[in-house]
Amino acid sequence: MPKLKTRRAAAKRFRPTGTGKIFRRKGNRNHLLQKKDSERKRRLSVRTLVHEADEQNVRLMLPYM
Repeated sequence: MPKLKTRRAAAKRFRPTGTGKIFRRKGNRNHLLQKKDSERKRRLSVRTLVHEADEQNVRLMLPYM
């Protein structure tokens, strides 16, 4: 059976947790930061889990995670 290819864009965006779930970063943290208050930016900097409805698609993009 041939090797499966990893989607490199997905590999840069997602990381596994210790229990096998998938971490992702939150959006809206790249530009126009001067109008966002510090509390909001701090909240956006925390990693969060991928929703279970999307988790299967991410696992297909990252077969060796």
